Amino acid sequence: MLNVTVWNENRHEQKDPVVRDIYPKGIHGAIAEFLKSEGFDTRTATLDEPEHGLTDDVLNNTDVLVWWGHVAHSEVNDEIVEKVRQRVLDGMGLIVLHSGHFSKIFKTLMGTSCDLKWREAGEKERIWVVSPSHPITEGIPEYIELEHEEMYGEHFDIPQPDELIFTSWFEGGEVFRSGCTYKRGNGKVFYFRPGHETYPTYHNQQIQRVIINAVKWAQPVKRERPVYGNSKPLEEIKGGN
Repeated sequence: MLNVTVWNENRHEQKDPVVRDIYPKGIHGAIAEFLKSEGFDTRTATLDEPEHGLTDDVLNNTDVLVWWGHVAHSEVNDEIVEKVRQRVLDGMGLIVLHSGHFSKIFKTLMGTSCDLKWREAGEKERIWVVSPSHPITEGIPEYIELEHEEMYGEHFDIPQPDELIFTSWFEGGEVFRSGCTYKRGNGKVFYFRPGHETYPTYHNQQIQRVIINAVKWAQPVKRERPVYGNSKPLEEIKGGN
């Protein structure tokens, strides 16, 4: 059974009644609920818990970490970010959602600003599948249509994705690379764009299916991380120093 941790800063839910009405158990609670229904062993963690809920024990027993953040990126402790980064390099999967593009962990793994255009106007979004044979798209039609979402627009300052899975079109005319995969060390990373806090995006069954598929895709490969540094020869070297 896969062990999944859903991390959320959990700040909007405390201050905004609109968000609280949409996600009475928090965004983390809503995501954890449908992941549990899929059979994953799922726990949640939030910013204001000790060590942000990401203790060594939690991280060492997490196969895939799902991350949602927005207004409190700067409050995430750098030491915790480094621990998460090391776990990704060692093989833990990481799913970064929506405004998590600006999280310390995503920017650290990408090495770029991860900046973009944005507009909150409640406009229509069509999320087009551009890699129909990819396992993250299993069970998804040609596109997912969301009646209301926040716009994200290009240029999205990320490295060239290993794989581009989804591209979004917005009612205002912008397009966006909204589903991108990366490999970092032994780990896999998937960025998925939709999920603004004032819209019920994570109640959409197709969005849920993408996240479920992504968790399965990002699960660790059962092998040790390669050994680096000075290495003794496997065979006798003749004629060398």
